[in-house]
Amino acid sequence: MSREKTIQLRKSVKPFETTDKKASVIQILNTIPPFFILWALAYMSLSVSVWLTVGLSVIAAGFLVRTFIIFHDCTHGSFFKNKKANDTLGTITGIMTLFPYEKWKREHSIHHATSGNLDKRGTGDIWVMTVEEYRAATPLQRLGYRLYRNPIVMFGLGPLYLFLVSGRFNRKDAKPKERRNTWFINIAVVVIYTVTALLVGWQAFLLIQGIIMFVGGMLGIWLFYVQHQFEDSYFEDESEWDYVKAAVDGSSYYKLPLVLQWVTGNIGYHHVHHLAPRVPNYKLEEAHESVEPLQKATTITLKTSLESLRFKLFDEANKRFITFRELKTSAPARTRAALGEAMSRPKPDARKS
Repeated sequence: MSREKTIQLRKSVKPFETTDKKASVIQILNTIPPFFILWALAYMSLSVSVWLTVGLSVIAAGFLVRTFIIFHDCTHGSFFKNKKANDTLGTITGIMTLFPYEKWKREHSIHHATSGNLDKRGTGDIWVMTVEEYRAATPLQRLGYRLYRNPIVMFGLGPLYLFLVSGRFNRKDAKPKERRNTWFINIAVVVIYTVTALLVGWQAFLLIQGIIMFVGGMLGIWLFYVQHQFEDSYFEDESEWDYVKAAVDGSSYYKLPLVLQWVTGNIGYHHVHHLAPRVPNYKLEEAHESVEPLQKATTITLKTSLESLRFKLFDEANKRFITFRELKTSAPARTRAALGEAMSRPKPDARKS
């Protein structure tokens, strides 16, 4: 894609970077109140059947994911025109989803600014190693990477790490405003969880809230993972990296059934979102349908998205993800210089997901 075409593509999406107060309010009303209603129904259903409670909790987890999309839009300043309104709602939904608003906003903006850049990985990203980096890694580093990329670890332990560890502490370089916001959310969560557990009983609270947070967290990690980890995803060195190409070629269009598209707040149009983060979630589909070049983005479905679990390493030579099995049959690193270059890059932060 030429520079002229990339500039034109960004201009084509610009008209959709406007908030609609009515649409935003409607989304709040059809997302947050239903979540609390489902939570109450799950609690009341305990006297009927624990399996009914589990089912209602799983449905509530879907509404938690939709709540996270509102939180996500607030971090981009795209849900409301007013910054204070975004920050207030973002903090409230941050308490609901257990994500510190200011911390997540900063790290996610870095993710958008560096997505697909091999020399600037590590903040807000899924840990990706290149073939050369993996070959040059120590046995312990390889083991750590294999464990990280294991689906049981990523989707089973990943939600626990996000909610209990990653989201509870700031980085050393965090500014006072960010630190205050994180501690405010932490304290609010402790108070709300304690009061709720005392009212409904800790067993009921752990069952319902545990299922909601675990299922919601697992779905969230899956959505983030699958939309950047497809076979021919875009990754380039800093010298060759291009923001528009990273957005359109490095983010997929996840074509979901209408119900799941609604629950996930249109985040399947991830290529549109990365190209223009200020487009609110309720306008992503319209932007995709209106701008023809966006319709050429890599399209994945529920069935084909499962293939992404096989991809483990990025092969720079062939510009695609490969499996560990393919690594065994591929040609070894050709020169010591290639290894040195691979290992000289900044190391990704494996803690980030």
